[in-house]
Amino acid sequence: MAGSGASSPATRRGYPVGSPGPEETGTTGKAGDAGQAGEPISVFLLDDHEVVRRGVHDLLDAEPDMRVVGEAGTVEQALVRIPATRPRVAVLDVRLQDGDGVSVCRELRSRMPGLACLMLTSFDDEEALLDAVMAGASGYVLKQITGTDLVTAVRTVAAGRSMLDPEATTRLLARMRGEVPESERAAGLPGFTDREKEILLMIGEGLTNREIGERLHLAEKTVKNIISRLFTKLGVERRVQAAVIASQALTPPARRPD
Repeated sequence: MAGSGASSPATRRGYPVGSPGPEETGTTGKAGDAGQAGEPISVFLLDDHEVVRRGVHDLLDAEPDMRVVGEAGTVEQALVRIPATRPRVAVLDVRLQDGDGVSVCRELRSRMPGLACLMLTSFDDEEALLDAVMAGASGYVLKQITGTDLVTAVRTVAAGRSMLDPEATTRLLARMRGEVPESERAAGLPGFTDREKEILLMIGEGLTNREIGERLHLAEKTVKNIISRLFTKLGVERRVQAAVIASQALTPPARRPD
C-alpha cells in the first residue's frame, strides 16, 4: 500500500458509486453504534500479515473521525472478534492462510446486516470481485491504493455507498457481456480465458472444487461459480463432459491418454 499523501486521478484505484440507504448505513442498529452523527467510524481489520495490519491501523487511527476497535490475523479470530466489537466497517483481506475474506464477509453479513465490508487485496481478480459483491461486500480495492484513497474508501462504505476497483469492475462487466480480451483468450478454446482453461484442465485431473480453490487461492464458491459458467459456455452438464473437452482441446496430442 502506498503512502497517505494526495494522489493524482491517474493513481486512484477506487471510486464511490450509488447512494446510501438506511439498511446499509447501520441506522437500524444492526451493526455498531459507531458511525452515528458526532461519533467516529469504528473499524475492524482482518489480515494475516501483521505488518500490513499495523500500517492500516496507524493510518486509520490517525484520522479524527475513525477508530480501530480490533484486529484479527485468522478467519477463526475474525468470526469471534467482529461480532464482539460490532464495528461499523470491517476491512477484510481476500486471501488468508486459513480461508478467505469473502467467506468471512458472507458469514458476518448474514449475522450483522448493517456491517459494511471493505475487501482489500493484492490481486486484481474480477472473479474475486464478483464473489465479493455477491457475498454482500460494500467495497473492493487493491492494496496498491494510496493511504488517502483507503481512508476515502472506508468513509464511503461507512456512509452506505459502494467503492469498487474501476479496472477490475470494467473487466468483470465486459466478461459478463461475453467480451473476452484477445490477450486473455486461451489457445484451443477461443473465447475462454487462461483462468478458465486452467480450471478446465484441473477438472480433467479430477480435482474437486475445494482442491481447485486451494491450488488457485480462490474461495470454493468462486470456483463453483466459474465452473457453472464454463458448463454453460461449453454446453455441457457434467464434469466428465467438460474433462473430455479439456483433454481434446487443451492437452497436447503427445500427452493425451490412449
